[in-house]
Amino acid sequence: MVATTGEKRARTTQATGNGAATEPPAPAAAALDVVLTEAAVGGPPRFVPIGSAAKTAAALARRPGRMVRRTSRLAGALGQIAVGSSQLAPARRDRRFADPAWQSNWLFHRLMQSYLAALGTVDGLIDDAELDWRTDRQARFAAENVLDALAPTNFPWSNPTVLKELVDQGGVNLVRGMRQLARDLSRSPRLPASVDISKFEVGGNLAVTPGAVVLRNEVLELIQYAPQTETVRAVPLMLVPPTINKYYIVDLAPGRSIVEWLVAQGQQVFTISWRNPDAAQGHFDFDTYAEAVADAREAVAAITGQDEVHALGACSGGMITAGLLGSLTASRLSEFASVTLMVCVLDNARAGTAGALGSQDLAAAAVAESARKGYLDGRALAEIFAWLRPNDLIWSYWVNNYLLGKDPPAFDILFWNQDTVRMTAGLHRDFIKIALENPLTRPGGLEVLGRPVDLSAVDLPAYVVAGLNDHIVPWENAYRTTQLLGGPTRFVLSTSGHIQAIVNPPSPESRSSYRTAEENPPGAEGFMALAGKQSGSWWPDYDSWLAERSGELRSAPKKLGSRAYKAAAKAPGSYVHAH
Repeated sequence: MVATTGEKRARTTQATGNGAATEPPAPAAAALDVVLTEAAVGGPPRFVPIGSAAKTAAALARRPGRMVRRTSRLAGALGQIAVGSSQLAPARRDRRFADPAWQSNWLFHRLMQSYLAALGTVDGLIDDAELDWRTDRQARFAAENVLDALAPTNFPWSNPTVLKELVDQGGVNLVRGMRQLARDLSRSPRLPASVDISKFEVGGNLAVTPGAVVLRNEVLELIQYAPQTETVRAVPLMLVPPTINKYYIVDLAPGRSIVEWLVAQGQQVFTISWRNPDAAQGHFDFDTYAEAVADAREAVAAITGQDEVHALGACSGGMITAGLLGSLTASRLSEFASVTLMVCVLDNARAGTAGALGSQDLAAAAVAESARKGYLDGRALAEIFAWLRPNDLIWSYWVNNYLLGKDPPAFDILFWNQDTVRMTAGLHRDFIKIALENPLTRPGGLEVLGRPVDLSAVDLPAYVVAGLNDHIVPWENAYRTTQLLGGPTRFVLSTSGHIQAIVNPPSPESRSSYRTAEENPPGAEGFMALAGKQSGSWWPDYDSWLAERSGELRSAPKKLGSRAYKAAAKAPGSYVHAH
């Protein structure tokens, strides 16, 4: 998981043969194998291998007529730009060209349109090459990174906002910016700072929903949240957060916490807080975490006096939850009332741009490197995620911090994103294997805790949430979960990205929406054809779905924990503070 500020990469319109402008396809998302590989061996994956570049050039050379036509179109587009008759405009969500000068000043307007024409030409040339899927994604990824870096907004002499600031401040903004640049380059991950960390404190204004740690072992702390209603639903909900970020993405600032909101609806809520491992825990693997989830479920059941527990897994926590459920016998599976998977991919086939950049050799080198250290550094992961969406996560802060000389914003999601954790070498190895071999799609393709995993045998009610603009988990891959699980599945497609799909509080001012359908046809295209769009957050829909499966209301417990699982410390516990 990683935060975004504009979850969908803002792309530009492209010139077509008749001079019209059309929105380009959304960029591909990341894939787990390459994210974990590049972070270990010292990415980021910014440029294509020479072999892929050669394939692209060779494919274009075999189609000289198309190259000539594309070049002619570019010349025609530049001619229209020169005389002021071009209709090229940035994509609606491209915030780089928000300054009015890009429209009102003839020079800046033509500079912007020339850049857009170049983008459209490069995209068109890659289309004309008719490459195989992997080479196509590699070529587009490299071209986008280069062109994004060369955008006129990234240079002080061609950005009207920066030029105005230079005049107003007499160049002081650049002096401040260079100081910030030197500071950022002196520490990992050596990227522009994305958030003012001085404005947030875990346990102060983040992760403040009242609760207590009721179980602590070498892998996790289990937090039980205090009820806020006189009655609560009988069947409790246990959250399994990502293993590559800290748990409080589900308990951000008040008013933006799904934990806080569910507790207010009368749901009994527990969440796992993973230990931030170091080299001594390098042996922790997929089985270690799956067993820890099973132990946490046992504690939740004992504390609440319920045989069944709802399980909610987010991102990599969802993979672990699904692996555990798929390995259980029918009698053990009955210990769960339902399963919820948020922004989680179980089928990694063609999982976006990064999936096209991977290789078995590089993956092996990555596993060896993390085994040598005992862990994968979370800051390295953060760097890879940033380079997968450079316009939003690098170049916007380059302009803000270094050219305008301003402080980065104070935003809770971005603070959470930079509060990184390490991944154990054992889990790193297992996740790469899962991503490359895609074993969860085949009964018996993976073993968890000594038993073969069969997701088709998981006949629990399931609620699956994906983000339409998710740059980490392509929603089409997340949708395939509906075809893997054996029980009735409600698929919800939020019109947002990876993090905003989770942090989606109901609000009268919210512009959120989501899509659902009564059926889950085999393909994602079929779902989109059937799905109806609903305004607002999906949280109330989820609460209604949970309520139907959570039993009768009963008096809220007066104390947290139980005789066997005593409340040992106040939430958010101690593991979340480890760095």
